[in-house]
Amino acid sequence: MKRRTFIKTSVGAGLAAGAAAMLGGVGRLSAWPASPGELPYDLVAVKGGEPDLMFDKAIDSLGGMEAFVKKGQSVVVKPNIGWDVSPERAGNTNPLLVKRIIQHCIAAGASVVYVFDNTCDKWDQCYATSGIKQAVSDAGGKLAPGNQESYYQQVEIKQGKKLLSAKVHELILESDVFINVPVIKHHSSAGLTLAMKNLMGVV
Repeated sequence: MKRRTFIKTSVGAGLAAGAAAMLGGVGRLSAWPASPGELPYDLVAVKGGEPDLMFDKAIDSLGGMEAFVKKGQSVVVKPNIGWDVSPERAGNTNPLLVKRIIQHCIAAGASVVYVFDNTCDKWDQCYATSGIKQAVSDAGGKLAPGNQESYYQQVEIKQGKKLLSAKVHELILESDVFINVPVIKHHSSAGLTLAMKNLMGVV
């Protein structure tokens, strides 16, 4: 896959996932924009429901997961699973959201859906305590570790100015579709943890 194609696909799918992950709350589920017949949109904001139901609304407004995942493609879903904390603490991506994204990918015809992160706390504990291990299993996805350097391949950054190369997880390099699923948080050094910050877990 060409780099430009990879980036375009990644950003598109990341927006779909991020749209549901970004805005929560209570009350009636609503999405903007949501007028039929005007697809595709570049960005959809959803609020007022549970993460899985908000994702349903968001991905439908973006033309369905079939707009991003084609039959037989391999998919990597990258949540934030960095911390050994329960879902109630909101330190990681909500497991309901991860589960629903995997379900949509499989329904769209994905041959395999991998989920991984390079965690801050012990990786197997993070996967279990976050609820994401169970969510991935229930949805029919596959968990992959990201805790050893042997999983990463050196990649040249041809137009880099300061950063000229990086080691990137092999699943990212080998996948057809990459879906970035951050959780919005404040951060001591980055200010905010969003989509770009979540990519720290792939290197």
